[in-house]
Amino acid sequence: MSLPRSDGFVFFGASGDLAYKKLFPALYAMTRRGRLDVPVVGVARTEWTLDEFRARARASLEEHVGAVDEKVFATLAQRLQYVAGEYVDGKTYAAIRVALDGATNPTFYLAIPPSVFGTVVRGLGESGWAETGRLVVEKPFGRDLASAKELNRAVHEVFDESRVFRIDHYLAKESVQNLLLFRFANTFLEPIWNRNYVEAVQITMAERFGVQGRGRFYEEAGAIRDVIQNHMLQVVGFLAMEPPLATYADAIRDEQVKVFRAIRPLSPESLVRGQYKGYRKEDGVPPDSTVETFAAVRLHVDSWRWEGVPFFIRAGKCLPTTTTEVLVTLKRPPLRHVGPEETNHVRFRLSPDVIIAIGARVKKPGDQMVSEPTELKLVHQSDDAEMDAYERLIGDAMDGDETLFARQDAVEAAWAIVEPILGGVTPVHEYEVGTWGPPDAARLSAEVGGWHCPPG
Repeated sequence: MSLPRSDGFVFFGASGDLAYKKLFPALYAMTRRGRLDVPVVGVARTEWTLDEFRARARASLEEHVGAVDEKVFATLAQRLQYVAGEYVDGKTYAAIRVALDGATNPTFYLAIPPSVFGTVVRGLGESGWAETGRLVVEKPFGRDLASAKELNRAVHEVFDESRVFRIDHYLAKESVQNLLLFRFANTFLEPIWNRNYVEAVQITMAERFGVQGRGRFYEEAGAIRDVIQNHMLQVVGFLAMEPPLATYADAIRDEQVKVFRAIRPLSPESLVRGQYKGYRKEDGVPPDSTVETFAAVRLHVDSWRWEGVPFFIRAGKCLPTTTTEVLVTLKRPPLRHVGPEETNHVRFRLSPDVIIAIGARVKKPGDQMVSEPTELKLVHQSDDAEMDAYERLIGDAMDGDETLFARQDAVEAAWAIVEPILGGVTPVHEYEVGTWGPPDAARLSAEVGGWHCPPG
């Protein structure tokens, strides 16, 4: 049974960076669209007055939204309440109930470190919210399979899985949604979207910048935990999944889990790790760090559709450009005069701009029957109707729509894929800033002609 619309919104960690950079702008956008008409309660240890909390919200919007509509902000500010207190103190939860002003099925958003999740979840349970509230949990969902299971156990001691919304903002990006829709809304794609026609699939997530002062955080994560285990595997799931049934709400998530379970656990032989030159001089990074800022992996999806088709993922910092791109290369036509590089492709650029392109071959001008590449390209133009990922996800959680949230079995299946390559099981190779990572990564994709390097 679907949950009723939430009649209150509470976010823990209200004085933190995530609230400042993402949550306040999302709540403002929801107010502007008329989608937020409930009490909004911020909770943190910081001893602020309500006026100081509202000033914090205003500063966030001026920095991250720009021009603030005074009427919209006045409406949002009127709904804002603030509770200062320790997360272990029952008085904090009693104050939250008062601030919710009679709300009976609020959404509780945990914008706090995972180490505090258990404390807050227990506090919510002891204050009587287990049966009517719902919980939004920020990633990371653990550091490995064992910790993910432990985190799920702690959450399920209080909340049923149907009331848990694990937020991965990547799933709500317009570009990722576009990829999913394009796959299943266009009849011409389905006949070729399989091992009979697809040569290889490559996903590149490149960032031109480094850790930007977040060295201490990155030492706890690394590229595999930070983006491959979650964001990149989610993209693989959307690319490789079977058409979801439209008859029940969990259809998309069911199909994604099937893909994750069909992916072989990664081996050290299918991994190349790298670290950009100068990373060990970043604040918070020890001089002997072996944490990867670059990782390249080769995946195998053992399903009828994808047997024998290699999937490659490459993610890294301090690379030549900032972009995320998917390239699905089709097999070469069976013509003797067509070279191995003369193939067709489907290309999805997911950021910073959104592009869907189909690569074809056309005749090169002149007497000879020689082909040259061209692309049929669709460029997405954003408009005012487009939602930011956090706005969409907060609204979906309050509506009880779980489609874009990670389910327990999906989280654990994704960790099971990367579990064998965690913990520095391979050497970390230094690479120059502004290059495409360590040269050793070339061996993973050599049989398909090498890596696709997206232009800037």
